[in-house]
Amino acid sequence: MSKQDPKSNVGAMEPATPVRMADLVDYAPGAVVSRTLAKSDAGTLTVFAFDAGEELSEHTAPFDAYVQNLDGEVELTIDGKPVHPAVGETVLMPAKIPHAVKAVGQFKMLLILIRG
Repeated sequence: MSKQDPKSNVGAMEPATPVRMADLVDYAPGAVVSRTLAKSDAGTLTVFAFDAGEELSEHTAPFDAYVQNLDGEVELTIDGKPVHPAVGETVLMPAKIPHAVKAVGQFKMLLILIRG
């Protein structure tokens, strides 16, 4: 199969091949690592790996975002409320509502951003 065409999402993942999202990105000491799997006018699909203690400071986004915990422990803060999704659970971070992400331990997530 050829490399990803920059004008499409073909190649971000092998078509018709099951994958474990958590295996698509590795932890790095003292860092947040990300891999964008799909990006279009409709939204983005990105996998992140946070080392313990790493975070994304409070911010807002113009679109709804869904965080699925793939591995580890995280504290999401959404509109001032702490949320601790277990592995396999998904949380909606609504558009225009302040939110933050802090890895309690090493943590991997799938971020699904829906535009519109």
